[in-house]
Amino acid sequence: MTNTLLFLFIHLFLLPPTLLHIPALLSPSSGGRSQMDCTSLVRVAASREKTKGRYGSSEGHTWTNELHRILCMQGGEDDMSYAKNSEAPAAAITSSKPLLMESIQSMRLFVSEASIRIADLGCATGYNTLSTMELVVQNLRLRYEKECDHVPEFEAFFCDLPSNDFNSLFRSLQVDSSCSSSKKPYYPAGVPGSFYDRLFPKEKLHLVVSLNALHWLSKSKAWNKGRAWIDGGRKEVVEAYAKQSEEDLEMFLRCRREEMLEGGMLFIVMAGRPQFQEPENQLGDPDSRAKHPFTNSMDQAWEDLLNEGLIDEDTRDTFNIPAYMRSVEEVKAAFDQCSGFKIQQLEFQKIIEHSKEKQQEWIRDPDSYGRAKTNLVRATLKPIVEAHVGDIAEELFKRFQTRISKDIDMLRKTCFYGVVVVCAIRMPD
Repeated sequence: MTNTLLFLFIHLFLLPPTLLHIPALLSPSSGGRSQMDCTSLVRVAASREKTKGRYGSSEGHTWTNELHRILCMQGGEDDMSYAKNSEAPAAAITSSKPLLMESIQSMRLFVSEASIRIADLGCATGYNTLSTMELVVQNLRLRYEKECDHVPEFEAFFCDLPSNDFNSLFRSLQVDSSCSSSKKPYYPAGVPGSFYDRLFPKEKLHLVVSLNALHWLSKSKAWNKGRAWIDGGRKEVVEAYAKQSEEDLEMFLRCRREEMLEGGMLFIVMAGRPQFQEPENQLGDPDSRAKHPFTNSMDQAWEDLLNEGLIDEDTRDTFNIPAYMRSVEEVKAAFDQCSGFKIQQLEFQKIIEHSKEKQQEWIRDPDSYGRAKTNLVRATLKPIVEAHVGDIAEELFKRFQTRISKDIDMLRKTCFYGVVVVCAIRMPD
C-alpha cells in the first residue's frame, strides 16, 4: 500500500537538460521504507553518486527529474524541523486570519449536508496547519449552531506531497479518541499528492485553504549562474520561472474547480509581491532583498563550497530554489483565465521578519541569530540540497550560519515578507 501511494499524483514534466538529475528516490524496489522519511531517502540516493568526498559535474550527483519526490519541509519535531522553525509562515497566517474569519461568516451554509468537507492543501507539519483547521471548524460550527436546525459533522483533509512527514503531523493532532461521535471536533485524514493535480472526486469539497505553499513550483526551470534563487536574476531565467508559475497556478485552480461544490470557498495565502512590482524584484525594498535567506548569504555559502573545492561551478549553478512570488496582477489573471471562481477579496500584505525586541536581542547575540536563521533554511531546503550534493549539504548550512552570524550590519537591516491573500467562491459553470 505504501509503495502504491508513493506513485500517485505524478505531475511533473522532465526538467531541462541543463538541470541535473539523480535516479528516482522511491521505486517499487524500496521495500518497506516509509514514504514519510524523505530526508533519509534523499541522503541515500545522493550519497550513491558521491566521489571521493567531492561533487563534480557528472550527471550522477544531481536532482531528480521528479521534484515532488524530494520537495518537502524538514520532518520531525526537533529543533531543526519545520514544525519548530515556521515563525514566518505563522506570522502570515496570523495576519490573514481576520480576512479568513470574515470570509467564513459570509460563505454559503450547506444546510442539507450531513458533513462539511474541508481541505488544507500544502499542510506541511506543526502548529500552523492544525490551529488553522481548528479555527475554520470552530467558526463554521458556530454559524451552523446559530443559523441552522442541525449541526453537520466535519471532515478535515490534510494534503501534501507523499514526502511530507504525515506521521509527525498526526502525532500533533489533539483529537481525543475517547470522544463520542457527536463531540469530535472533526474527522481528520491525510491525502498524499500534488495540489497541481486532482486530489478529490468531483464536487467533493465545501471549503479549501492553502497557506504559504503555492509559491513552491512544480518544477525548477532554468540554469541560474551564480545564484540559488531568481531574485535579481537574468531576464530569461525570471521569465522562465514566471511562465512556470502561471501554468502551475492555472492548473491548481482548474483542479479545485472540479473538486469543489458550487458555493464553496477557496482561501489562499501565498508568498507574493505587490501590484506593479516586476518579477525580477521578488522581495521589494533593498534591505529585504539583501537579508532574505534565499539571496546573498545563500549565494555566498555556495561560493564558499566552490572556493574550497568541495563542489564545482556546474554544481553550484544548477541548484535552483523552485519558488516564485506572484504579484496581485498575476494571481488575478490566473483566476480570470480559469473561470469558475468569483474573487471576493484579493490583497497584498506586508509582514515584518521579527519584532524590534527580537532584533535587538539578536544584535547582542549574533550567534543565536545565525543558529535560528540556519535552522529555518535547513528546515525548508535540506531535502532538496541533499538531493543535489548529498552529505555536503551540512557543510553548506555551516557556511551559511557563519556568514550571517558575522554580518552585524546585515543583522541591523529589517526584512519584510510579502503575501497575497485571496478569497474566492466557486461559481456555476
